[in-house]
Amino acid sequence: MGSPKANTMAATNTNGKNALAKLPRADVHQHIRTAQSRSQETGQAVWDCLLELSNSEPRELLKMLAEVFGVSVIETQEMHDLQALRAAFDVLPLNRAMQKQCVLFRLVHLTDSPHSEKFVGVVNDIFDVDLQTWLRSLTSGQVEIRIALASDIHAFLSMQEETARTTDGLANESTQPFSQRREDKLGTVLSFKAISEIASPAVKLVNATLYDALKAAASDIHLESTATGLAIKYRIDGVLDSVTSVPGIEEAERVISRLKVLAELDIAERRVPQDGSFSVEYNEREVDLRLSIMPSIHGEDAVIRILDKRAMVEAYGSLSLEALGFDAESLVKLRSLAEEAYGMLLVTGPTGSGKTTTLYAALTEINHGREKIVTIEDPVEYQLPGILQIPVNEKKGLTFARGLRSILRHDPDKIMVGEIRDQETAEIAVQSALTGHLVLTTVHANNVFDVFGRFTHMGIDPYAFVSALNGIWAQRLVRLNCVNCAVAVEVTDEELSKLSLSRQDIDGFKFKRGCGCGDCRGTGYKGRRAIAEILTLNDEIREMIVEKRPIRQIKEAAKRNGTISLRDAALGLVRKGETTLEEIKRITLHA
Repeated sequence: MGSPKANTMAATNTNGKNALAKLPRADVHQHIRTAQSRSQETGQAVWDCLLELSNSEPRELLKMLAEVFGVSVIETQEMHDLQALRAAFDVLPLNRAMQKQCVLFRLVHLTDSPHSEKFVGVVNDIFDVDLQTWLRSLTSGQVEIRIALASDIHAFLSMQEETARTTDGLANESTQPFSQRREDKLGTVLSFKAISEIASPAVKLVNATLYDALKAAASDIHLESTATGLAIKYRIDGVLDSVTSVPGIEEAERVISRLKVLAELDIAERRVPQDGSFSVEYNEREVDLRLSIMPSIHGEDAVIRILDKRAMVEAYGSLSLEALGFDAESLVKLRSLAEEAYGMLLVTGPTGSGKTTTLYAALTEINHGREKIVTIEDPVEYQLPGILQIPVNEKKGLTFARGLRSILRHDPDKIMVGEIRDQETAEIAVQSALTGHLVLTTVHANNVFDVFGRFTHMGIDPYAFVSALNGIWAQRLVRLNCVNCAVAVEVTDEELSKLSLSRQDIDGFKFKRGCGCGDCRGTGYKGRRAIAEILTLNDEIREMIVEKRPIRQIKEAAKRNGTISLRDAALGLVRKGETTLEEIKRITLHA
């Protein structure tokens, strides 16, 4: 189709989001000609111009263009169409497909001759004639062009990228003696181009795995030695996801050794656990990685914790309590506790529940520049401007307790202690809160009431503890239904009974569940939201703790004081269709 200038601009469409689909064919062509004219004037893609002019939903616009140009649409919401075909990455390599944002699929083999193969080329912009010509040149003209949403193409390529790259080149090289290969030094920059140029398979696998995990927003990478090789898993949204496996015991040992080199650990030592850290550069930012090596019956396992200091800021625009997704009532209580003049605010929850991130967000909100705020952490996960942040260094003797003693001589107003692990740190934190400082800290416990037992076990005086304590904040991160593939569902009586719920309890609930699509990596969940259980101490609760009353009585008093349990907070998300009963059962206990 040509691109002549339109004599007149098409009238502005005000018939709603699917307006283009309701227009006569002649008007559709007029919109296309107008979009082409605007594209020539502005340099903007024709698709983008047409999307603005038509006031249509992208998927509806795609269907209309398919009808006009006589091509098929690839529906990828559930990835069924794409999974039925085989991506021809041998013809159009993955890195080129990602650059061009298109995919070639091998449709059918007619003979053994490559020139007799039939292909499907999936593109987004049907007006990009150059791209279509290029695809035809790759396939000797044996290609059928189809169109899909750019977001669907990107999601599919992202899913394919991990396995295609991490295993690339390993099969042919893993059988060669390690001494015969050149082990290149790891480049600090993780990029697709840099990885493709690495010669050593072990180095290539390590770099590719780190790159994939960062791209997938994983929090941890698990490399598990098995009887036959190495299994690689990512923890995404709090759940382990098996990515790939690499055959060969020797290859597994080389990968673990490579990680030890990066973290400056003892390569020869394989009988005891080792911990270390190193950094890489990804997307023009430094990312810190913590490495834990553990002996196993098949060799050694490694877990890499990813500490991306800028990820939260880039995802939400700023590090704030509101960005973490807490409900309005919880935000009011937390802000009130964080703005107290002195005392202690404890945040509790299991590893990976976002405790430190919550404290960072609270510090960011209360940091007005008029008070001295000092933190001691292991490690420093986010860099906060205007705040003195001290990393723990136990090898040099800088522990939480020793650092906290020194901080008190630094004239602080507010102190954040990364974690209370022992009696000495707990005693200093309590004394700091009693002497006019606001102390924000974390401790590992399952809920707000288990905290009392934890401090009692440490040998802390209950009276001093409750006198210093302003409140306890317990939190969890709940996976949310993927908005692109969530559908309404019915729940069975069996599902309800597992959570001790009745039909009366779920009156008014809108149950939804994600089917699984490219956008959520087939899990049905994408993203997480924090939920909280907040206990604000009053005189009644303080007296009950000092008198060592039964936990049941303390819970009843807390409920009268407005405390909402984690289970009830999570069910609030189920009521609105934002998560599932399965997810609630996974992260909370029945009270």
